[in-house]
Amino acid sequence: MSRLFRVGLTGGLAGGKSTVAGWLRDAGFTVIDADRLVADLYRPGGEGVEAVRSLLGPEMIDPEGGVDRAKVAARVFADHEARRNLEKAVHPMVRRRFEEIVERSEGVVVLEATLLIEAGYGPLFDFVVTVEADAEARLRRAMARGMDEASARARLVAQGDGEERKNGAHRVIDNCRDLSDLRRQVDELIEELSRMAAME
Repeated sequence: MSRLFRVGLTGGLAGGKSTVAGWLRDAGFTVIDADRLVADLYRPGGEGVEAVRSLLGPEMIDPEGGVDRAKVAARVFADHEARRNLEKAVHPMVRRRFEEIVERSEGVVVLEATLLIEAGYGPLFDFVVTVEADAEARLRRAMARGMDEASARARLVAQGDGEERKNGAHRVIDNCRDLSDLRRQVDELIEELSRMAAME
């Protein structure tokens, strides 16, 4: 591959995005999980700790000096304004961390991020993929993973109906059927991304 080829991977709660990310990683692509970047920002001494403290209050900080992510999630998924304010503060930090990793990478580099389109990251990428499934299927999957129904429904509402993601993506992967069908679509995607990256 002659140069870096940036891919954005998005999708809502329990839509299958992480499964797709794992297969892209297995194919040899560099996959960066935005949630892990946020986790780093929220560790004691991390850049995001003070943002959380100032926006949501000191009760969101755990005894070790890091962010209590469970408390933050409970707060922001119940308070639209608080969520938007925190996103405005944290998204630029995530973007900087991503760019730092990209500078050390080559070939196909994938950023896996739930709010990739909504955060305005779309133009950063050569190709954007969203993994979609209907809301009821996603609710069932989230609850099967141990999330309570109220929390799952709050996250689904906060993440919207997926239309913004679909409109901002070059490719929509439909995860409404079985795993073998999802795998077939991802194999086709891997071939396509490899071709496009080689042409750059």
